[in-house]
Amino acid sequence: MYKRTLNLQDLLKKANYFLFGPRATGKSSLIKEQFKTAQIFDLLDADVYEEFMRRPKALGEKIASKNKVVVIDEIQRLPLLLDEVHRLIELRGIRFLLTGSSARKLRRGGANMLGGRAREAQLFPLTYHELPDFELLKYLNYGGFR
Repeated sequence: MYKRTLNLQDLLKKANYFLFGPRATGKSSLIKEQFKTAQIFDLLDADVYEEFMRRPKALGEKIASKNKVVVIDEIQRLPLLLDEVHRLIELRGIRFLLTGSSARKLRRGGANMLGGRAREAQLFPLTYHELPDFELLKYLNYGGFR
């Protein structure tokens, strides 16, 4: 397997973050690896998406009081949830990691980008140094996605 050098937990000690990057770069895998005990809401899960779409305020009700770090994966699917995130940052001091593949979609749609309350980080595709079994010829013939 590969090893990412980005430590998300260190980033979240200082600020809330949007983590953007192209599809299939490993955002969700990195989250699962580094946040084994954090509360994660995956908006690709139809039940989670539907509940928050109908009632964004449910996010605050679902966050356990002991959780100081909350991850929302694929936030671009439900931009209106960012207003609730904003509210929870202000009221409860929760740290959020918000991931997605399209910052542009959020900005174009007029989403609340949390005005100074969240920073942005990019996750780019793996480099050959991060792949233990990298073979240039195989990569050139078949591409880099597995």
